[in-house]
Amino acid sequence: MNQLMSQPTSPLQQQAQIALAQTDYSRAAFLYEQLMEQEPETVQHAWYLGLARLLSGMEAEAQFTWMMALSAAEPEQVEAWTAELAQILQTAAEQQEAEENWQMAWAIRQHIREVIPANLDNLLHLVQLAVKLNLFDGDYLESLELTSLLSSQAWPNLDETLLLETVLIALEQQITDPRVKEFAEAVLDQDLNHERVVELFSIAADSFSYRNLRFSIDLVIYLTEVCLRYEPENLGVLKLTGKMYELAGRYADAIELARRCLAASHTPEEQMSAIGFLAVRLLKTGSCWDEVRALFEQQKLLMSAVVGNYEYQPNDPLDTTLLTFCSFYPYYLSDSPAIHRPLQNQLASLLQADLQLQAKHIFESKPRAISLGIRTNRKLRIGYIARYMQQHPVGYIARWLMKYHDYEKFDIYTYHLHVKDVLEFTDHWFVQPVTRSAKFEDGSWAGIAKHIAENDEIDILVDLDSITYTEACNVMALKPAPVQVTWMGFDASGIPAVDYYIADPYVLPESAQDYYSETIWRLPSTYLAVDGFEVGVPTLRRDLLNIPADAVIYLSSQDGRKRHPEMIRLQLQILRELPNSYLLIKGLGDAASLKQAFEQIAESEGVAADRLRFLGRDMGEPTHRANLGIADVVLDTYPYNGATTTLETLWMGVPLVTRVGQQWAARNSYTMLMNVGVSEGIAWTDEEYVEWAVRLGKDAALRHDIQIRLLQSRQTAPLWDTRQFAREMENAYTQMWQKYVEG
Repeated sequence: MNQLMSQPTSPLQQQAQIALAQTDYSRAAFLYEQLMEQEPETVQHAWYLGLARLLSGMEAEAQFTWMMALSAAEPEQVEAWTAELAQILQTAAEQQEAEENWQMAWAIRQHIREVIPANLDNLLHLVQLAVKLNLFDGDYLESLELTSLLSSQAWPNLDETLLLETVLIALEQQITDPRVKEFAEAVLDQDLNHERVVELFSIAADSFSYRNLRFSIDLVIYLTEVCLRYEPENLGVLKLTGKMYELAGRYADAIELARRCLAASHTPEEQMSAIGFLAVRLLKTGSCWDEVRALFEQQKLLMSAVVGNYEYQPNDPLDTTLLTFCSFYPYYLSDSPAIHRPLQNQLASLLQADLQLQAKHIFESKPRAISLGIRTNRKLRIGYIARYMQQHPVGYIARWLMKYHDYEKFDIYTYHLHVKDVLEFTDHWFVQPVTRSAKFEDGSWAGIAKHIAENDEIDILVDLDSITYTEACNVMALKPAPVQVTWMGFDASGIPAVDYYIADPYVLPESAQDYYSETIWRLPSTYLAVDGFEVGVPTLRRDLLNIPADAVIYLSSQDGRKRHPEMIRLQLQILRELPNSYLLIKGLGDAASLKQAFEQIAESEGVAADRLRFLGRDMGEPTHRANLGIADVVLDTYPYNGATTTLETLWMGVPLVTRVGQQWAARNSYTMLMNVGVSEGIAWTDEEYVEWAVRLGKDAALRHDIQIRLLQSRQTAPLWDTRQFAREMENAYTQMWQKYVEG
C-alpha cells in the first residue's frame, strides 16, 4: 500500500501510513481521525480515513466520510478534490487487483464511479471485475451506461488495449445478449487502430474456435466478421469464418466464404490451400462432385509447380496446413492410393524441409547416441501426441490403450495440443493413468518438439492425429524422437521423419508399401481395439418414423463428405430390390442439399422419396449408439468407409455391408469385420455390395445369426480384446526400438 501515500508531514501521519501499508486498517482509521482533528484544513486525511474504513469493511462509513468532506468544498475546489479522491481510490484499486483481491477492487471502483460516473477506464475495469466475480450480464452492463457514454462523445487518447480486451471479455460471457453486441459496436465506432482490432479479435477467435461449445461458434463468427470489415481478403480469417459457418449449419455461407478465400489467394501455395478448403465445403453438400474433381485437377497442377520450383523463403515459409488441405479430401473422390499417396508424399517431404529450416534457431534435432547399456537403465519412453485425446473418435479408441499399457515396463507420456483446459474425459483416460502429461495451449511446434526431445527424452513418439491436425505433423517433421510412428487419426501423413505406420493384415493391401514413405508395421490381427462403448437410451422408434413393423430398415450414418453419388445410387438400387424397405440417412452435412441429392437419384432409380427418412443429430454419442439398434442392416460408404461408426455398429450387433477398396479409407470396415469373425457383408465390387445388402434384407435368419455372433464376439474377438492389443503394440514398440539400437 506504500504507493498510495505522499511524503508524511508529521510523525502521526507517518504512523497512519505505516498502519495502512501493513493492512492494520482499524488503527489507520483511528490515526486519520486524529489527523483530521489536528489538521482539519488537510482534506487528504478524509480521503485516507474513508479508504481505511472501506478496506476494513465499513463501506457506509467510508462513503459518509468522503461525502461530508466533499460537501465542505468551495465550488472552485470540487473538481480538484474529486479528482484527488478518485486518484487515491484508483491507486488502491490497482493494488487490490495486483493482489487478486477482486471483491475489494470491485468495491473501490464502484466508489470511483460514484465520484466520477464518466470515468471510462474505471467502467471498463468494472466490467472485467464483474466477470471475475460472476456478476456480469446484460443488465449490469446496461447499468454502467457504457454504451451510451461511448456513443455520446469523441474519446481521444483511449486505452485501446483495455477497451478491446474488455469487449472480448464481455462478448465471451454474453455473446447472445444484444446489449453486449451494442456495446461492442459502440467501441468499434471509435477511432481505433484497425490493425490492432484485427490482431486481437483474430487471435481471440482462433482460441475460442477450439472450445467445443455452441456459444463459441456464434462468438467466433462475430469476431471474424468484424475482422473482415477491415481486412476482407485476410485468408486466415476467411477460412476460420467459413469453418464456423459450416459448424453453425450455414453451408451456403461457408461455401461463399471459401470461394472468396480462393479469389483472394494469389500464390500457388495459397491457391492450393484455398482449393482444398473449398473442396471440403463443397463435399458436405453431396451434390458438387464434378466441381470438386475439377478443383482437384487444378490443385494437382499447382502442386507439381510448387514441388518442382519451390525455394525456401525465411520471411515467407510454406503454410503448413497445405498438407491437410491438399491430402485429405481426395480420399473421398476416388479409391486411387497409387495416385494420391505419391503426391501427398512429395508435398509432405517439401513441408518437412521447410519446417526444419523454420525451426532451426529453436530446435535442431540430432540423433541421440543410445546404447543398449543406456537403454537397460530405464524403461522405454513412449509419447503420444494429439489434439484429439478427448471425446472424439481418436479419444474413444486410444483411451483403451492408455488403460492397458504395462506401466511397470513402459513410461507413457501424453502431449495435448491446443488445449486450454483438460476436461474430465481427457483427465480420466489420458492424464491420470500415464507417467507424465503436458498440455500446450498456444506453444510453438518447435518449442513442443524441443520439450519432447530435451525435457522428456522420448524414445518413440506416436502421432494419433496424422493430417487431421497440422500441428502434430509439424512436431513430427522436426524428429524430436529417435523412432516416430503414426497410428489412427487418418491415413499416414507421408512426412519422411515418420518411420512407421501401424496397420494390420487387412487394412492395407500387400502392394501398399510401394506408395508409402513410412514402413508399414502390421500387427498380427487388428490395428486397433476397444473394450466397447457407452450406450444410452434409444430415441428412435419405427412408429414415430411411420415405418411398418415388418419393413426392413437400412441405415447409413456418415459424414456428408462420404456421400459419393455412385454409392447413393447403389443404396437406392437396394431399396428398389426390396419394396418393403426403408433407408434412414443420418450424418453431418448440408441437410437440404443432401436430401435433394438423394431424392433426385431416387427418382432416377424409380424409388419413391417417401421411403427415405432423413434424421437429425442425436443428443450425444451414447444416444446415437443406442439408436443404431433400429436398423436391420447398416450400409457403409465408399470410397471412404466408416471407422468409429463401424466399430459402434458391430458393438451393437447390427449386420453391416461394406465395399472394400485399395486405400486405407476404403478398408477400415473390412478389417473390423474380419476381426470379429464375420465375412458376410464384405463386398469387393459394386455388384456384390448390392447383392449382400439385398440378401441380408431378405434373410431375417441370416441377420439374426450375424447379430448373435457379433454379440458373442465381445468375449473372444481381437477387435474387443484391448489387453491383448496393448501387448501387441508394446511388442511392436520394443521391436522398433531394437531395430533402431541395432541400426
